Amino acid sequence: MRISPIVLILAATPLLVGIAAAQVPEPPAHPSVQLPPELARVLTDYEVAWQAGDEKALASLFAEDGFVLSSGKPAVRGRAQIEQRYVDSGGPLALRALAFATEDSLGYIIGAYARAPGDPDAGKFTLTLRKSDDGRWLIMSDMDNGNTGR
Repeated sequence: MRISPIVLILAATPLLVGIAAAQVPEPPAHPSVQLPPELARVLTDYEVAWQAGDEKALASLFAEDGFVLSSGKPAVRGRAQIEQRYVDSGGPLALRALAFATEDSLGYIIGAYARAPGDPDAGKFTLTLRKSDDGRWLIMSDMDNGNTGR
């Protein structure tokens, strides 16, 4: 019994398409947006401090009465408690913005995080921001959660 080459190609097509699809990474569900420099600085400074495991630098990015609202942990408030929350934290981190807005001295950034730029998102976050008297945007609250189930 001889099988037609066309039948073989048609039979193999779903397998070949599946292999090709598995090798091409999925684009993010929500594309990144470009932040104005004064807001981009918040994310860049956060990444640098997190990667260095520098809890003091991380806490300095927050308003004096700011909050950290981590998934699965109680809320902490104030730079001293935030610094304590971030002890022994750190590692690879890439932040990207999905949306943002500012009005007067208030703002927000909604974003996603991964271990490295271009990696699939590991989770998402919201930063509420307040502009300090010296014009610097500070984090009023940082709420995040991962993309994996519990």
